[in-house]
Amino acid sequence: MTSLASSVVSGQQRPVAAGTSGRTWLTRFILAVAVLVATSVAIDLGADETFGWDARVNCAAVDAHVAGLDPYYVKNLKDTKLSYPYLPVTLDAFRPLCAGGVLVAHYKPIFLVLALICALLLPGLGKSRGGMQDVAPRIVFALGGFLGFEWIIATGNFAILSGLFTAASLALLLRPAQSDGGGASIAPQLAGAALLGLVTSFKLVFFPVLAALYFLPLPRGRKFLLIAVAAAMFALPILASLAIYPDLFKSWLSAIFGQIPGQHAPGNEVNPSLLFMSLTLADRVGLAGSKPVVAVFYGLIAVALVLAPLAVSVWRMVKAQGLAVNTSLLRAFDDWLMRNPEAAMRITVLAMYALYLCAPRLKEYAFFEVALYAAILVPALPATMMAAVLAIAVAIPTLASVSGIAFMGGFGQLAIALICFWLLLPREPSGEATPQAI
Repeated sequence: MTSLASSVVSGQQRPVAAGTSGRTWLTRFILAVAVLVATSVAIDLGADETFGWDARVNCAAVDAHVAGLDPYYVKNLKDTKLSYPYLPVTLDAFRPLCAGGVLVAHYKPIFLVLALICALLLPGLGKSRGGMQDVAPRIVFALGGFLGFEWIIATGNFAILSGLFTAASLALLLRPAQSDGGGASIAPQLAGAALLGLVTSFKLVFFPVLAALYFLPLPRGRKFLLIAVAAAMFALPILASLAIYPDLFKSWLSAIFGQIPGQHAPGNEVNPSLLFMSLTLADRVGLAGSKPVVAVFYGLIAVALVLAPLAVSVWRMVKAQGLAVNTSLLRAFDDWLMRNPEAAMRITVLAMYALYLCAPRLKEYAFFEVALYAAILVPALPATMMAAVLAIAVAIPTLASVSGIAFMGGFGQLAIALICFWLLLPREPSGEATPQAI
């Protein structure tokens, strides 16, 4: 009898011990990655102060505008050969930031604080909605994911501001949902949609991200309302620029389309996007001059690498859990999203991630926002999957960067983001428990 009792006790202790052991190695792994990221950030903070060219360009444009000059002509900007890419209304929005030259002189620590705020603003999904098991991976991913923040530190790009608004909008949009759709206030989601619309107006090519709002676990009418609000806020800065600064708006169009001779054009830069990959592929077969061929390659690559894997994974998950009968497929899908709010919010973030990756112009620093989307999804992963994603998306590229390998002029960041995206796609439950503590 004593032997039997001992066996029972031993059998009860083994799973607990295994779970504790699993949490221990994951904790140590995350700590090691965090130390690596902290080392990389410290190196970046102490790097040559001649970096930060985007911050200087943006504030030089503000100064030129204050002086009554056209900021879209590089000859009017002090100490730079780069052009100002943003809408005219942003000149007024950025004026307080550039006042006194504080931002240009100290942008690195300021941007680091803003990046930490981004990580803390991001919401949790599933059952892990707080505590260090959620916060630690988010901070590590925000500062180290895909080297996006490293590029922001190097360039001083204002993508840190769009990241801040993105994090705030996601915190509002992904609040715990009411599966019955009744009685819950939509005000936070409306505010989140408005912020997301403003973010996409900052960099116009990311406008398709707004379509991902359809996957939220809300009644269809509310989802269309959110999309309409987001689209309106996207259009507002454009219309305001056209109405208030018609001459500057024309100069802005000329600058971004490369119609001002003898100066830098933002649209002509090399960038690690799927469109540029398509252009590179077309060039290999001697068809780079054919825009239809490039467009076809772009569409096929985007569908094959991003959109189709997302659609197939979501369909398998939905089909495995069953759809309502005697109704249209779209209505059945809407009902499924309402019945499974946590899965719906995860799909929403994945769709935003996917549409962001498909943007025709994806600069190196823009991967900071991609990292913010991934940072929401990573903490809810099983332990081994979380470790794999952190290794591929954070540890390996950070080690390469610290070793002196620059992810520039190629598709390294894009490849890492794609692999991470595939790992984050929904799968059949494996039975492995989500880590409970770090």
